[in-house]
Amino acid sequence: MGGVSARERRANVIRAAIAEFAIAGYHGTTTAAIAERVGVTQPYLFRLFRDKRAIFVAALVWSAEDTRLAFERAADGVEGSERARQVLADAYARLISTQPETLLMQMQGYLAVADAGAQGDDLIGEVVRAGWMSIWEAVHVALGADGEKTAGFFACGMLGNTLTAMGLPGFP
Repeated sequence: MGGVSARERRANVIRAAIAEFAIAGYHGTTTAAIAERVGVTQPYLFRLFRDKRAIFVAALVWSAEDTRLAFERAADGVEGSERARQVLADAYARLISTQPETLLMQMQGYLAVADAGAQGDDLIGEVVRAGWMSIWEAVHVALGADGEKTAGFFACGMLGNTLTAMGLPGFP
């Protein structure tokens, strides 16, 4: 990875980690698998990140940020309009069809919250909640700060997420 900045190397590791964690979850993913996907050694990973948990946290933050940015970009110029809901829904559909690991990573985060909480570690819960709230706020603003519309949007979205996760993306 000569000629690549530390920031770019970290980004490459995070993208690889998202792909790995999305498939196998926190406990099922090894740092060896992440290192192999990136094409670096495990010791190199640990020069960039303190431990596996730090990589997982960075992957959670990245995936929430990707989702929030997709909503914000889509809403630019249509905030509060009648078109806003459809524009947001289309943007999300594009995101999860082109980057399904983003959704799957977030779902792995939800699973990890319960596990981490049971072990007395709330950092993952704090990261997942902060990511969720940033996504909520982006949609809420785009929908004209209407709580009922925002809740309805997320209710439909979570149903879509669940159906997608079960392999039923075309289910009515």
